[in-house]
Amino acid sequence: MSSTDWQDEKQQEVFEGTLKGLEARKRKDPKFTLETAQAELNHFYIQDGNNWLGRGELGDIVISATIAAYEHFISEWRSQSDSASNGPKQENPHASGNPSR
Repeated sequence: MSSTDWQDEKQQEVFEGTLKGLEARKRKDPKFTLETAQAELNHFYIQDGNNWLGRGELGDIVISATIAAYEHFISEWRSQSDSASNGPKQENPHASGNPSR
């Protein structure tokens, strides 16, 4: 076991836990929007920069994994929104010169 295994495990644990929590909020809370998630991420960016008291290694891992999970979640949500708004293209039956019109 490497001396950094605990760091990788904690990073993965926090990332997955945060992501599951965000996905559950999206499903259950109609007031949780993409804008809400982005505002929370912006808060975590500020919190990450406010390390003047010194979080320590564990605190750094937690904030880093939380930010990564939010960034991933928001990116996926935007991709889904873009796909849904573009939607599958439907052919216009009259565009092919259909003589029944």
